[in-house]
Amino acid sequence: MRRALPPNAKISNDAKEAVQHCVTEFISFITSEAIQKCQHEGRRIIKPEDVISAMEELGFDDYKEPLDLFLKKYRMRDQ
Repeated sequence: MRRALPPNAKISNDAKEAVQHCVTEFISFITSEAIQKCQHEGRRIIKPEDVISAMEELGFDDYKEPLDLFLKKYRMRDQ
């Protein structure tokens, strides 16, 4: 949060807690959709592509390209 704000800005503890709660809910929302996709396909393991697909299904299309790029770089790192 600090990187997104001017250097002299302060963040209250309540604001930090609210953002943490929102992030937790967002992750749960995306994960639930990915789990449904896996169950529909008869799989038990969620793959990164399932998470990206879930985000698209839920209308977060703008994140697809950056996530695909991140995943590609991450996989290249492990080689």
